[in-house]
Amino acid sequence: MEFLEFFKFGIAQFYQYTGFANVTWGHLIMIAIGIFFIALGIIKEYEPLLLIPIGFGMIVGNIPFIGGLQVGVYESGSVLNYLYFGVIKGVYPPLIFLGIGAMTDFSALISNPKLILIGAAAQFGIFAAYISALLIGFSAMEAGAIGIIGGADGPTAIFLASKLAPGMMGAIAVSAYSYMALVPVIQPPIMRLLTSDRERLIKMRPPRAVSHREKVFFPILGILLTTFLVPSALPLLGMLFFGNLLKESTVTRRLANTANGPLIDIVTILIGLTVGASTQATNFLTTDSVLIFGLGALSFIFATAAGVGFVKFLNLFLKEGNKINPLIGNSGVSAVPDAARVSLVEGLKYDKKNYLLMHAMGPNVAGVIGSAVAAGILLGFLY
Repeated sequence: MEFLEFFKFGIAQFYQYTGFANVTWGHLIMIAIGIFFIALGIIKEYEPLLLIPIGFGMIVGNIPFIGGLQVGVYESGSVLNYLYFGVIKGVYPPLIFLGIGAMTDFSALISNPKLILIGAAAQFGIFAAYISALLIGFSAMEAGAIGIIGGADGPTAIFLASKLAPGMMGAIAVSAYSYMALVPVIQPPIMRLLTSDRERLIKMRPPRAVSHREKVFFPILGILLTTFLVPSALPLLGMLFFGNLLKESTVTRRLANTANGPLIDIVTILIGLTVGASTQATNFLTTDSVLIFGLGALSFIFATAAGVGFVKFLNLFLKEGNKINPLIGNSGVSAVPDAARVSLVEGLKYDKKNYLLMHAMGPNVAGVIGSAVAAGILLGFLY
């Protein structure tokens, strides 16, 4: 009899530690969202390198458990908590920027410097979302962290949120990466709405050849000009231009290959998994999270519209033959190279011989720089 009672007690005790005993509807909702992210990555191939780690991280982060077991991302001493340290302290984003710099060719921007203005114009979405967030009641620091979603730059969003609104890190990071992945879905309707058939058929002159010397000087001049203007963006821009120098110098190919290969892959896995795991239902399913997603969509729409609209405005001052196809205006956001691919695909729909990819890469890489500069400005004013 005593053995039977002991057995029942043991079973009951064990059950209390299982996920079945601690599950809530919130956990199930977040697990379903995680599975949806994985499906988008595999079936639709929307940024699979991001959505699959984030989606699986959501599943990991929402397995129910009793507190104190040191398994959750928010439990001090747990493995996930140690890995999450790189997110909350802003360690991972500069390493991502190092890899981006080492894999990015800035030739399109160097050959046509005015394209950087399109990347700057697209940052309007950041400040539009910032103002909107202030108007609905978020603090200035929270609004700044939310606004950066408009740059479509996940690492920059994480970096800024880690400084200004660490409590909103999960919602901001997932929102930023979600909109990065949905670039092919969100941007084309806005591009078509704001352009005419005639504008979509504009053919741009081929970019001029850029010398090796120009490519080497660019990252050096780039870091001096941008970080003297916005020193607070140094962790991101410093690593971006350093990675690009490793690539373009041609004498540090081993370092460049490490930065744009194994290093960025490892950091992408860690940042995706831990950001996903940070979406625990108890911390994530809040009214603020819903508002952040809404403001993120607003900022992304404004950023795309501002880029396209600015090209149309710029064309008013350019002669025939020098005009810019406004379909590359969307690529002013820093979702590299997906936004540029959208420009290419949309252009080919109206003219099978109008290849806009190289032209679109100019504002696209300018958008990477622009979003980091915008983050530096917000950090300098708000931190």
